[in-house]
Amino acid sequence: MADVIVIRVQSPDGMKKIASTKRETAAAFLKKVGKEFGFNSNGFTVYLNRNKTEEILSQNKTMSLLKIKHGDMLYLVPSASSSSSGEVMDTATPQSSSSLPSVSSSSSFSSSSSSSSSMIPRSFSAPQVQEDEIDQYLTKQDGKIYRNKDPQLCHHGSLGKCVHCVPLEPFDEDYLNHLDPPVKHMSFHAYLRKLTGGADKGKFAALENISCKIKSGCEGHLPWPEGICTKCQPSALTLNRQKYRHVDNIMFENHTIADRFLDFWRKTGSQRMGYLYGRYTEHKDIPLGIRAEVAAIYEPPQNATQNSLELVEDPKAAAVDDIAAKLGLCKVGWIFTDLLSEDTRIGTVRFVRNHESHYLSAEECITAGYFQNLHSNSCRLSRDGHFGSKFVTVVATGGPDNQVHFEGYQVSNQCMALVKDECLLPCKDAPELGFAKESCSEQYVPDVFYKDKDKFGNDVTFLARPLPVEYLIIDITTTFPKDPQYTFCSTQRFPIENRDILRETQDFHSLATYLSQCTSTAFLDIVSDFHLLLFLVTNEVMPLRDSIGLLLDAVRTSNEDLAQTWKKSEQWATIEQLCSTVGGQPSSSQGYGAMGGPSVPASSSAMWSCVHCTFMNQPGTELCEMCSLPHS
Repeated sequence: MADVIVIRVQSPDGMKKIASTKRETAAAFLKKVGKEFGFNSNGFTVYLNRNKTEEILSQNKTMSLLKIKHGDMLYLVPSASSSSSGEVMDTATPQSSSSLPSVSSSSSFSSSSSSSSSMIPRSFSAPQVQEDEIDQYLTKQDGKIYRNKDPQLCHHGSLGKCVHCVPLEPFDEDYLNHLDPPVKHMSFHAYLRKLTGGADKGKFAALENISCKIKSGCEGHLPWPEGICTKCQPSALTLNRQKYRHVDNIMFENHTIADRFLDFWRKTGSQRMGYLYGRYTEHKDIPLGIRAEVAAIYEPPQNATQNSLELVEDPKAAAVDDIAAKLGLCKVGWIFTDLLSEDTRIGTVRFVRNHESHYLSAEECITAGYFQNLHSNSCRLSRDGHFGSKFVTVVATGGPDNQVHFEGYQVSNQCMALVKDECLLPCKDAPELGFAKESCSEQYVPDVFYKDKDKFGNDVTFLARPLPVEYLIIDITTTFPKDPQYTFCSTQRFPIENRDILRETQDFHSLATYLSQCTSTAFLDIVSDFHLLLFLVTNEVMPLRDSIGLLLDAVRTSNEDLAQTWKKSEQWATIEQLCSTVGGQPSSSQGYGAMGGPSVPASSSAMWSCVHCTFMNQPGTELCEMCSLPHS
């Protein structure tokens, strides 16, 4: 009996103790292990060390010769074919607490010995999620904040490190607070490093989406409102300041994008709303930060006044998203104006959004939450496959200097949950206050609380009826680069969509005028305009949705040769012919005629496009054949 030993074997499913003897062979012991864990002989591998070194092979060596003693820990790693739960034991080489898993091409979990792609073990079966490219990139980055050797405090050699120069973690609050300006919110990926750090490598960390609805499937009682229990009842929600943000900076590529958007307010006095199209890139001023770069603004159909905005159904929404995707862009946020003119002579505006009034109204917070729920952030560390959102909100409003300022925001994940489950309402007479709904027979609403200080300085919990919306807001710095960038490099301005009130219509007459004003010799520079490309795809006379792919690739890659190839197509020749018949004259010096030669001057008897419905009418008619409205 003295030869009997007990060996501990650790696997992704837990640890088990297996009895053996010093004289037992490794082959016999591995058979016991396979039987105990339910594997066949080829379905697993056992190692002496956690870092998957010194594999125990099925051979005739005894346990004593392998130097395996009583109480030793061995490590079992299932093979890829036998692993059914999708979980992987943490057997990678030990690293710093900032290491994160890399995203493989199939977005699935797999073990790896590479230090740059070490796995985070999960205590649940993770969904197959394709994360955004920026998330995959930041996951593979080190993220640590490296510091130089302090000449006064560091007394070690050049290769040594001490507490004064050792690299800091990306979530270090003291470092973020001492930046200029201080950073109140760490980046989302820094927050993930904080969750998945430590000895357990985040094995028990999980990102849970908040739900304010009653859980379905509870059969122990009648459905609401006749019954409810603690199993299906959602927990009460206490609002806290979110410690992280999904986007750390918003940057417009150049001032022209914003100026063209503001032109609508300058000419009409009515407010305006638009969707921001761009890309997500790394924001290097904050550890593991994300920047939303805005390349274009699309203005959907809307009814606007000086004090209100109402969005209407957009039949072109899917086409716009499709074009943006082929251009390498995506919808990164939305922008709206809240401008009141103060002195038209010097161009000043009123400063109305401040700490004494509000930064975002409750209705705007609800709208932002609605958009963020529509554009959720793919995340493989969440059971649902998504967590939070990178969709941003930008407000063009008056600043302290009475000039137009652009302020960026997001709403917290708690606000997204309240909006998603229809638990938050705006207050009619107080834009800075929201109101948490009360439960009724149609809907159960959990209690929502927030904490504030009373007149004696004590922390007091209040019911969120009403609710100050600053508990729901996350501010984001909005900037313009010193050196302007241009995804769309056209120097001419093609009319923006849905601005009929300004008599700025997108039709072939506008296209003919646009082409005649272009002075560039490069065809790519002429067609590199977001609104022009939208018109070419969505116009009703000759939509090019199925044949414009080559041109979109040319604009995306800035390839003049591809643009010239597309210019020789029949579609562009037809477009030029239509432009010449509606009264425009493309520049003959650039050779943009329908047959490759000079354009034919428009005659007085050419076909004309209705400014109201864009229908192409025959020459000699004064009324539109489609809408019966006059020519001018």
